[in-house]
Amino acid sequence: MRHDTVADVMSAIKNADRMGKRDCVTAASKLVKEVLTVMQKEGYIGTFEFMDDGKSGKFKVELKSRVNDCNVIKPRYSVKIGEFEKWEKRFLPARDFGILLVSTTKGLVTHEEAKKQKLGGKLLAYAF
Repeated sequence: MRHDTVADVMSAIKNADRMGKRDCVTAASKLVKEVLTVMQKEGYIGTFEFMDDGKSGKFKVELKSRVNDCNVIKPRYSVKIGEFEKWEKRFLPARDFGILLVSTTKGLVTHEEAKKQKLGGKLLAYAF
């Protein structure tokens, strides 16, 4: 039984990318769709499509071999507007390299977009 679908999706993407596969199949949910949309917009993955399996469904994700590492952040820390640099230092390898996914009142965005929109939120995951 899966308890954290976002963690399962991130590890599936990371493992398939390290094995050199072109695509992977992951569990589906609304939050997973938002995570994949942001990762696609940032260029870490290619296209993804929903496949109905009669249950919650699955996503088939095209990989671009651009993921060095990606994972969820647990516990989901709350971040204020001016605190992003502290978390960048903790989870990302270098300045301006990689993204932190932040769940805000305006939806799931990267930490850079959250800074521009002057939003805080909860840290969800990182990718670089």
